[in-house]
Amino acid sequence: MKAVVFTKYGLPDVLQLKEVDKPVPKENEVLVKVHAASINSWDWELLRGTPFVNRLVFGILKPKKINILGCDIAGNVEAVGKRVKQFQVGDKVFGDLSRCGWGGFAEYLCAPEDALALKPASMSYEQAASIPQAALLALQGLVDKGHVRHGQKVLINGAGGGAGTFAIQIAKLYGAEVTAVDSTSKLEMMRSLGADHVIDYTQENYTKNGQTYDLILDFSAYHSFFDYKRALNSKGTFLMVGGSSGLANKFLFLGTFVSMTSSKKMGLLLHKSNKGLSKVIELVEDGKVKPVIDRCYPLSETADAFRYFAKGNVQGKLVISN
Repeated sequence: MKAVVFTKYGLPDVLQLKEVDKPVPKENEVLVKVHAASINSWDWELLRGTPFVNRLVFGILKPKKINILGCDIAGNVEAVGKRVKQFQVGDKVFGDLSRCGWGGFAEYLCAPEDALALKPASMSYEQAASIPQAALLALQGLVDKGHVRHGQKVLINGAGGGAGTFAIQIAKLYGAEVTAVDSTSKLEMMRSLGADHVIDYTQENYTKNGQTYDLILDFSAYHSFFDYKRALNSKGTFLMVGGSSGLANKFLFLGTFVSMTSSKKMGLLLHKSNKGLSKVIELVEDGKVKPVIDRCYPLSETADAFRYFAKGNVQGKLVISN
């Protein structure tokens, strides 16, 4: 089978389309013919070997545990292990494989059955592959940890990306007043998703404009910890989803201290694979939330997709189609 393989950390040039052995499912696994897989920030970071914690997990000098990226996938079940009960050959499935081996940028992969769900007929493979990690980061941040409520002022930084586009829509469903922050080219798209206010981060620093918020979900944090603290109202919550590892360490320690000694809550959002996927399926099927897909690339052009992703101009998600 064909797969996009990387054997060293670096820029998209290290990605190679190769012929590799077709995997064979274990007793608790299914073999999936991949029809679509989407790019997440985690794919880009792992390709680059940043932050350093990724190297501690996946290999210090070169990737050892993973050599095929892509954790959000959709496809058809082609074979099942003898202990699999949930799926049968021919089922259309999707899910997030970040906790069980990745491998989405390939023609086939094997995955444990508990990492997958049935793909609703109303979703295309491309739509389904764009959902798992991005939509669940938004749902878990806003609802599970942020406890978003009607009438709250919610700010989403990085709102024009994959998770951010879902976050705008989910926050509006809960009745929040949403401020969306991203680059100039994404402002109109964010308005079209329901954002009440938009901020161009190239022109304005949201932590220094005098506004405060009940909940801030930041997918690309790069200001100082104390700037973020100032942008919260007296009982506000700040959740860092993405950003520098140095800032993440500050949130781990200073955030815990602030949360324990004041009415403000500040911390990290750690993604929980596939938690809440049934809720997202319901929202998408009901037409309340929609995936935003910027472009689709064939498997042979995966490196080009990563080059485009690196420019920071992606509106929503990029999908690799087979």
